[in-house]
Amino acid sequence: MRSTWRQMLLATLPARYARYMGADWSSTNEVAPDGQAKYVPHGLRVVEALLLKDFSGGDVAVCYTDQLDRFVGDETRVVGVHAHNPLGITFATDVYAGLYGRDCEPVNASEFRRLVTHPVLRRHKSHLKLIVGGPGSWQIEHKNLHDEWQIDCLVDGEAEDLVRPLFRAAADGRGIPRKVEGHSPRLESIPTIRHRSTFGVVEITRGWGRGCQFCSAALRAGKSIPLEHILENVRTHVSEGADSIILTTEDLFLYEQGPRFQTNVPALKRLFESVGSTEGVKYVGLTHGTIAPAVVTPSVIEELSPVAVGMSVNRHDASTHPEKRYAMMFVGLETGSVRLFKQFMKGKSYPFRPEQWPDVVLKGMETMNRHNWFPMCTFILGLPGETPQDTRESLDLLFALKDAKWCVIPTLFVPLEDTRLENKRSARILELTDLQWEFFFTCWRYNIDFFRKSAWVQWRFNLGIPLYYYLLGRRNFGDVMKYPLFRLGHFPERFLRRRLYLDFSGGVSPQYQVPVHVPVPDHTYRPELPILET
Repeated sequence: MRSTWRQMLLATLPARYARYMGADWSSTNEVAPDGQAKYVPHGLRVVEALLLKDFSGGDVAVCYTDQLDRFVGDETRVVGVHAHNPLGITFATDVYAGLYGRDCEPVNASEFRRLVTHPVLRRHKSHLKLIVGGPGSWQIEHKNLHDEWQIDCLVDGEAEDLVRPLFRAAADGRGIPRKVEGHSPRLESIPTIRHRSTFGVVEITRGWGRGCQFCSAALRAGKSIPLEHILENVRTHVSEGADSIILTTEDLFLYEQGPRFQTNVPALKRLFESVGSTEGVKYVGLTHGTIAPAVVTPSVIEELSPVAVGMSVNRHDASTHPEKRYAMMFVGLETGSVRLFKQFMKGKSYPFRPEQWPDVVLKGMETMNRHNWFPMCTFILGLPGETPQDTRESLDLLFALKDAKWCVIPTLFVPLEDTRLENKRSARILELTDLQWEFFFTCWRYNIDFFRKSAWVQWRFNLGIPLYYYLLGRRNFGDVMKYPLFRLGHFPERFLRRRLYLDFSGGVSPQYQVPVHVPVPDHTYRPELPILET
């Protein structure tokens, strides 16, 4: 299983410095003997499967940038390009390249530009149409790069119902629209894949439906992929050499769930056991999940652990598993401010009330950690209308989680397209307050302390912190980041406690404590939530 961390780094490392950071692997990919890609993103494999319904195998090729000139020629009529995060401006990545300067282009943006402006595409542009789609295609329109990159059609949204007629029209030389918007397809429109995808990704659900205003998936009703469809995709991966499968979903606990987000433990257990027992599968990984189900139905974590933990590729000394394995899943916590939570994401805690969010987070984390689930959690800085008091409440919750087994990723708010907040202003790294910088660097202090491998590496890192601040950080961001950054570098707390909100000296107890029990509100609590498809 190739590291998903490396994929994330491509959107955080500045391209101009990448060669000094050991990132030369970013554009190196495995190819088949005929030059085609051994694995590509799952969405591109879905497009490939759809095109093979109308075109022969000899007319459809899937390749990487460096092999384009082997497949694009005088007879090529359509080139489709997958855009996952083409400009590096999503929540989890937008802030990090900016730490090196406001004009730094991240590696993934540089690589995408190299692909979409490839000389072979320009040379044959007179007789081919360029179609770009994928989860990050909105970024291209957002930055007005449609014409500069000579894109004939931009596909935004889910494309199962669009791919075949769009590519047929382009191949026949007919006109195609400048932009098309896809909508959630019927389950029968989603094909099984023909070849292996990156990381062994196998989709198990679509949509989410909890209504978070900053996320487009949260506004789409959820649906579950049939088990046999999932297993057929697993077998396809294994037949082409994969031994790792990642179960991909906006929310693991959505799978075949009941009304109003009731977790279907038997269905999830059947799914995990079926995938884990497939011949050739050695590892099973997870993507996203919500923390509330771990509090409502804590048994689900225990029931899934034999596969989720026992077949995980991840290991850590803090795990109580005999082989030190742990399950990792992305969980959006987003804020510790009850006010912001209630305003922008109250469905995330259902069936609990927004006011219970800190207790839900702490109890859910305790439940997951007890069963060796060490989640990767996100927090959003700069949500619209965030006040210093909101940031303090997030810091209070972060402080209560200081001994948790987890990874916490601070992000900046980005107004994503097709969300309720799409017209709001982005949070900007140059405008972070001292409290927001404290939250940002405290998160990474937690991560370093939990995942560090070597005291020598830690010492070198600590030495680099003041060097970064005095050579680059102070010039770019001013002294507002100084003391939060020094906490990241493990400066003694006696020098920091009067400069920062949180006191790590050991004399102060967290404002929040893990509750013994989080009561579920009675049946009269019914916030407005989307109706789920199953």
